[in-house]
Amino acid sequence: MSPYCRVDSVAESSRARVDRLEGRALEEDGYVLVRDVADRAAAAEVVRSLGNLVPQYNGHLTHDVTYRPGNDHRAYSQSANTILAHTEAPGWDPSPAYLALYCHRQARCGGGHTDLLDIRHLVEALEPAELALMTDAELVFPGPDGGVHTTMLGSDTTGRTVLRFSYNLLTAADYDPHRDADIDDSLLPLGQAGRRLAHRVSDLFHTLRTRVLIPENALLIWDNQRMLHARSEYADRTRHLTRFWAGDRSRA
Repeated sequence: MSPYCRVDSVAESSRARVDRLEGRALEEDGYVLVRDVADRAAAAEVVRSLGNLVPQYNGHLTHDVTYRPGNDHRAYSQSANTILAHTEAPGWDPSPAYLALYCHRQARCGGGHTDLLDIRHLVEALEPAELALMTDAELVFPGPDGGVHTTMLGSDTTGRTVLRFSYNLLTAADYDPHRDADIDDSLLPLGQAGRRLAHRVSDLFHTLRTRVLIPENALLIWDNQRMLHARSEYADRTRHLTRFWAGDRSRA
């Protein structure tokens, strides 16, 4: 898997450039990096061309991914801490089809990478028993209306892959746990087996991932139902991105 990102210019009309995104990069690679996006509004226009914007955890259509005091103990978007492998909002039904990050100011410290891994590459590396745990064992992903009771890896009615995964949920029974959380296996969604799987996936993710340091005025979009993502720790607390969710893969 190439460590380099596919790049498309936004100099074309919105419809033309999104046709290219859908037909080529998102379908082939599962992600695309779009440079030279003027501002947050222009980024929203690109994301809307893939599907309707979906309200996020805060109920708004955008979320500021930047350091906020009071989150230093959490593996959270508004901390500066490492966030390990997951998909976004796995307890939503459906989960967001696309996740996009628009970069206003990237960290100057060499950290703050967005890391991605296609489930297809992960499946190739898992042992049969590990893969079976992902495809056969059902668990509850917390979310609105009681969350979703399903497997980590399945498919929708069209046969397309639907991935739901959270390292934190499997190891701490929480999406954004305290950094020092030490949860008894009996309280975890899949117990000790789920904890072992989370560590195994994390190790493989670290080996196989694609690392992206999103340039300023660039938009990184990926298929949230196909790609695991994570974030590296950073020290420059002026880092600032805007997050979007979009909810339609039918045209990709």
